[in-house]
Amino acid sequence: MDLSELKGIISLMQKSDLTDLEIETQDLKLRLARPGDSKGPVSYQTDAIPVQIRKEPTTAASSPTNETELDEDTYIFKSPMVGTFYRKPSPDDPTFVSSGDKINKGDVLCIIEAMKVMNEVQADQGGEIIEILVEDSVSVEYGQPLFKIRKK
Repeated sequence: MDLSELKGIISLMQKSDLTDLEIETQDLKLRLARPGDSKGPVSYQTDAIPVQIRKEPTTAASSPTNETELDEDTYIFKSPMVGTFYRKPSPDDPTFVSSGDKINKGDVLCIIEAMKVMNEVQADQGGEIIEILVEDSVSVEYGQPLFKIRKK
């Protein structure tokens, strides 16, 4: 099996509703499976990790956003996975949330695309979006800060 045949099989699986595929020949055994068995987007919830920052002396070259002090009513919502961060469901739709928006537990904050799967990321508690820390359509890492949120 050459690379073009393998790409064709993967493409076929992506375009269909197949969740599991196994191919066995004389010299090759190939098994492809999608995580979970839901047909829609996968939703993830994360635990909020409170962050406390000690106030350091400021310098003239520091940017104002780096010097924003977090108090006990503010937390950083971090990425639950590696992928591409999207603020809206499609290019023509409005963003899920913006700075100043009030959110409730379970509200969709963004989508993270991982391995061609669009994963809705939901708020783990209510509050107010203070700042969005990531630009739209950029790659994010697991645990990377995405939103600064003031708790209710």
